[in-house]
Amino acid sequence: MSEIDPTDHALATIASILEHPEPVLVVRETETVVVAGEHVAADEPAAADEHPVADEHPVVEEQPLVPEHTDADGYSKVGPGPMVAIRLKWTVHRGDDDQYYVHETIGEQSAPVISGPMTSEAAVHFVDAHEDEAHRRFEELRSEIAGRSSLADYERKGEA
Repeated sequence: MSEIDPTDHALATIASILEHPEPVLVVRETETVVVAGEHVAADEPAAADEHPVADEHPVVEEQPLVPEHTDADGYSKVGPGPMVAIRLKWTVHRGDDDQYYVHETIGEQSAPVISGPMTSEAAVHFVDAHEDEAHRRFEELRSEIAGRSSLADYERKGEA
């Protein structure tokens, strides 16, 4: 029986959470409720012995976990990785000249590499593009490591 590396499991869990975040569902009441074939206003209470028709469903609106950022100043994204000390972070800051600059750091204590000046839209695009590229490279590296691990297991069993 092969031994499972806990790092692989942790990386897979982190990647699945980042790739497929669960949406937050908000339920709104419908304007009218059908009760025993009659339309009743939503603010009027229905009689206790009457039941709504089974075909009526509440209206569900999907909302992202993180609201859309309206101002580029403070816009930030974090790259993937199992350790905070080597994780990339991009943050947009507005300069004194009303231009935007992106501060890129590795870990929490590093000095930022500053890119700019640029417009607010360009700064947000810069952050999104670099974060997407970091995720792509992380997945590529993780796949390569998993492939090497599978090949090593295959060779250890003497099947090569």
